Amino acid sequence: MKSGNMILHCGAGFVTRDQLELIKTPEPTKTWHPIPHTLLIDEVKSALCGETIEVTEEAHSTTVDGMNYFGLLEVSNKSKSEDFAYVVGLRNSHSQKYPAGLVVGSRVFICDNLAFSGEIQVARKHTRYILRDLQQLTVRAVGFLAEKWLDQERRIEAYKDYKVTDMRAHDLVCRALDCRALTVTQIPAVLDAYRNPKHEEFEPRTAWSWFNSVTEVLKGVSIAALPTRTQALHGLLDHQVGLLDHLAKSVGEN
Repeated sequence: MKSGNMILHCGAGFVTRDQLELIKTPEPTKTWHPIPHTLLIDEVKSALCGETIEVTEEAHSTTVDGMNYFGLLEVSNKSKSEDFAYVVGLRNSHSQKYPAGLVVGSRVFICDNLAFSGEIQVARKHTRYILRDLQQLTVRAVGFLAEKWLDQERRIEAYKDYKVTDMRAHDLVCRALDCRALTVTQIPAVLDAYRNPKHEEFEPRTAWSWFNSVTEVLKGVSIAALPTRTQALHGLLDHQVGLLDHLAKSVGEN
């Protein structure tokens, strides 16, 4: 994964896997049991990889002192859609700043965008039995991932099938501003990306093209703000294309 897809916080820098291996894990105390950054990576990769799922790209970063880690793993389903992949965000701390954990989002291949939805989140404090529980939590998250993969395929197909007029595109921009998926300063860039798509796949005037014009601009948003922005964006479009109405109907029939 290109390092440009990871927006770092102040004081963080990109590192290689070999450099991560050199970071010493602090000694545990009675109540705090830190784990190596690489152990978390290996545990997650082991749970993810199989006959149809593989980690295709990865990027890693730490704070200058190596105490806090954040990484991204791009996960591809080899037998499914080429419109998106899932991205697993990892974090770990040797400074008791936050628990070990992961979050799953989606990324569009063509635009090289990162869209973290944060729909799947797993976290475990660095306490005595973290090593025992970490595998179970990771495998559970992978189970959720399989379910979300199908959900995401349905979502993208619905976006592609929904035609968007110029008037509707402008209305969606205003509504994205209202739900704080966008800021005022981002509006010109979103409109430009929508009116002048960089890729022919996004030339059809659909909700999918509009979505990608927004995520193109959101590439510059900090990783801390991206999950809530993307969640709001999906909520806006899911309602617009009728996905929520379909879900409510299905629930009613059941």
